[in-house]
Amino acid sequence: MSSEEAVKTKPGLTVLDLVYISIGASLIAICSWISIPTTVPFTFQTFAVFFVLLLLGGERGTLATLVYILLGAVGVPVFAGFGGGVGILFGSTGGYIFGFLLIGLIYILFMRLFKKKTVVKVAALIIGLVVCYAFGTAWFMHVYVQNSGKVGLVTVLGWCVFPFIIPDFVKLALAVVIAKRIEPAIRVR
Repeated sequence: MSSEEAVKTKPGLTVLDLVYISIGASLIAICSWISIPTTVPFTFQTFAVFFVLLLLGGERGTLATLVYILLGAVGVPVFAGFGGGVGILFGSTGGYIFGFLLIGLIYILFMRLFKKKTVVKVAALIIGLVVCYAFGTAWFMHVYVQNSGKVGLVTVLGWCVFPFIIPDFVKLALAVVIAKRIEPAIRVR
């Protein structure tokens, strides 16, 4: 077996994979800095998560999201408002950040189970977003109750989900259009 064959058959990430993952994590961080502060800040993070998954694929896109979260966990200011640290991850909005990983895992599952058509990709991202909303909302309610007292589900949905639905669908559509245009120009796959 030649060294070239050994490199091709050896499982794991290539240097190119690591570069793509790093660029993806950087893009998510940059998009999180584009922020309008509210109870849960309006950011372009979800656009970046969608875009990275669509362009890099499920595994690399999810790893890029994980790297982004780990960078924030160790204090690198990659979160909305140039925040960083475990305090943000375990704060009231941390569930939505962890929810980005769930979007990636659902995307991976769909790509393995179904054909990789655009409609399947979009369906996976929409279902992933709904799961992210549910996980993040449950997390928010738990943290809020611990720190501030009782709060109703409809109130929390009014703060954390309802205002984001239309903007997130616009971001999803934008990510699909841009990824479809960029993909042929670069060798990602």
